Amino acid sequence: MSESPKNPNRLKGRVISQKAQRFEESVIRGMTRLSQENDAINLSQGFPGGDPAPEILEAAHEALRQGFNQYAITWGAPQLRKAVAEKVTRLNGIPTDPETMVTITCGATEAMIASMLAVIDPGDEVIIFEPYYENYNPDTIISGATPKYVALRGNEFKWDSTELREAFNENTRAIIINTPHNPSGRVFTRSELEEIASLCQEYDCLAITDEIYEYILYDGRKHVSIGSLPGMEDRTITIGGLSKSYNVTGWRLAYAIASPDITDGVRKVHDFLTVGAPHPLQIAGVTALALPESYYENLRREYDQKREILTGYLERGGFNPSAPEGSYFILCNIKELIEALGVEDDNAFALHLVTQEKVAGVPGSSFYSRSSLGSHLIRFHFAAEEEVLHEAGKKLEAFGKSLLQR
Repeated sequence: MSESPKNPNRLKGRVISQKAQRFEESVIRGMTRLSQENDAINLSQGFPGGDPAPEILEAAHEALRQGFNQYAITWGAPQLRKAVAEKVTRLNGIPTDPETMVTITCGATEAMIASMLAVIDPGDEVIIFEPYYENYNPDTIISGATPKYVALRGNEFKWDSTELREAFNENTRAIIINTPHNPSGRVFTRSELEEIASLCQEYDCLAITDEIYEYILYDGRKHVSIGSLPGMEDRTITIGGLSKSYNVTGWRLAYAIASPDITDGVRKVHDFLTVGAPHPLQIAGVTALALPESYYENLRREYDQKREILTGYLERGGFNPSAPEGSYFILCNIKELIEALGVEDDNAFALHLVTQEKVAGVPGSSFYSRSSLGSHLIRFHFAAEEEVLHEAGKKLEAFGKSLLQR
């Protein structure tokens, strides 16, 4: 039987761009798919396990009933921009004008890429701390910049000041900051942020700071926004959002705060990326931002309890977790477990875990440009409901113990 003739109209040249060839699909979302395919507990993709507060849900219903069902102003409904500006001024210490400094975006993911496309040109360099949230590297490539990496080292995930200074030069356009940090759970101190701020001013560059976990803090730690530090008012883009704090990751509501000149660029890029975030959910977001301080106290207390639950199981199972200072992620040093299982690296370990032990985590190397720095790590989230954490924790503890007793 002869072969079918090839399609003469098939594309003969380059199929995808050189940019797209330089990064892979999301490992986190890939692990979620594997979790679903294997009926495993998903501790890979970090979304909260509970519903939003009843008053937030009711506000969304009411917004739909009141007719907020068409486009909002591209850069955000006035009500939400005003609420964000008041919150950022009061709590983050960044005086913010809702008319000229706030852009509402479709999640912090869009806020980051819109910001980078607005301020970065091909040939610029962008400094990224590693491990990093996996979007930062593709965002840098898409925006045409060259990434420069600075490692957060040791069990405390701190940078070396000499290495950080050497990453800056006359081509540096921006540094990406994420505090509280995903995946390590570090909370950068004021003195650490002052060190970064000093370098930004010395080399005349920007700080783009992702503060999506700003309310999720432990052991009395305080969140500091680098945009509130002297000299950083006009050289910082502050990104925050509603997803994590209010259990609405599917609503895709976030914001970028910057000086009017920078905001003008962010808004133009945002307009042509997504046009705008969902209007009725923006209106409901006003209610979320108006919740009392007791809401955030309860949020921190609940996550602290969940942190203790999963950390206990991981410690007893020999996963060597690093206790997070903020966010809802735990990085574990699984070098001994990888060796005991007899697999090559973190990727093989994570694949075994999701297919055989029915718990999904994220291999640590996916958070590094230099995979060898993370090949002994795995990340779990503890945003799930407590009964889910207990179920997953028991599986992980039993598995770890069985490996180490061989």
